[in-house]
Amino acid sequence: MAKCDYCGSFLIFSGKKDGNLKFCNDECHAHGYVLNVADQIPADILCENVIEVHSGSCPKCGKAGPVDVHTSHSIWSAFILSSWKSKPDICCHSCGIKNKIGGMLFSGVFGWWGFPWGIIMTPIQVGRNFFGLFHKPDPARPSSELENIVKVHMAQHAIAAAQEQHNKTQAG
Repeated sequence: MAKCDYCGSFLIFSGKKDGNLKFCNDECHAHGYVLNVADQIPADILCENVIEVHSGSCPKCGKAGPVDVHTSHSIWSAFILSSWKSKPDICCHSCGIKNKIGGMLFSGVFGWWGFPWGIIMTPIQVGRNFFGLFHKPDPARPSSELENIVKVHMAQHAIAAAQEQHNKTQAG
């Protein structure tokens, strides 16, 4: 199954294509230029930043790492309306477990109330969280998901700095 090249969501339908990149919606497509900037980041600088994040302290609780990407899943439903999401978080394993348990509880209470997707997706989201409790990223090395998130974050900062510099030269 294909994934959005910007946010990583699974593409159920064809999505929006731009060259060899695929996006889930117009918003992700609009942010697609960040991926082009991200691909220009030198590998050694990227590796240095990824290792710094991985070995740093958890941004949620402040405890020592390793820090990696932990994804929790949730759903809420009301009558014929259902909304489900997967939320990647950069945090320690302990915070990742708390997020998954929270996702299971939230989905267990608020997920069932829609037809048909609430009834179908609630056990899926609860199951994804449950099995995620037992599968953690390798603490010895950063995951590819962490590398991708750090790369996009670095590209966003580079774009913002370039825009700020451009605005200063225009004003002065």
